[in-house]
Amino acid sequence: MSFSQELKDAAQPLIKEIYHDPYIQGMLKGDLPKEAVRFYLKADASYLKEFANLYALIIPKVDRLEDVKFLVEQIQFIVDGEVEAHEILASYVEEPYESIVNEKVWPPSGDHYIKHMYFNAFAKENAAYTIAAMAPCPYVYQVIGQQGLKDDALNKDSVLSKWFEFYSTEMDELVDVFDQLLDQLTAQMTDSEKEEVKAAFLQSTVHERNFFAMSYNQESWEFGGQDHE
Repeated sequence: MSFSQELKDAAQPLIKEIYHDPYIQGMLKGDLPKEAVRFYLKADASYLKEFANLYALIIPKVDRLEDVKFLVEQIQFIVDGEVEAHEILASYVEEPYESIVNEKVWPPSGDHYIKHMYFNAFAKENAAYTIAAMAPCPYVYQVIGQQGLKDDALNKDSVLSKWFEFYSTEMDELVDVFDQLLDQLTAQMTDSEKEEVKAAFLQSTVHERNFFAMSYNQESWEFGGQDHE
């Protein structure tokens, strides 16, 4: 079994939990509260901006020109392509996408997730750590998109069904490239180092679950208790 497949297999219980959490189930049934979708879009716009920046940090760490080219293309996809999925959600909310994301949110769970990825980018020389921290994002969306389309509970009359259609295929190439890079970059690692990479991958999978829950609950920062006389 390849190392990348080992990581994916280890993440399955977490992805199952994500799939059955209220946010994804609400999308599946087409009855997700619009406030949760609006919150998700605001938070994800901030997240994707940092995700694009992380690609730029990986590029100097990879050797093959074709990998560099692909990563540059992924930055462009974030700017243009993935907005298509956001437009699907905006149409569900019945508001223009740009007006929704004009107001930014930076909730605790999103903050933690982004800083986890940046830590691996700056603290670890081998790009495998950064890629392991980034890879669960496309992989989780791929699995959920594919599983949603097979689920009898999918409300095909809801515009949200198009979200599942989009992610069922759009992440395929990125997941494959991340798998190849993880296998290449960890080939000479010790078992201990591989365990660190695996931890980064699984931690990000937890962050994915937290991100959806954060949106459903419209999470906010709490900076202390109340004053009592």
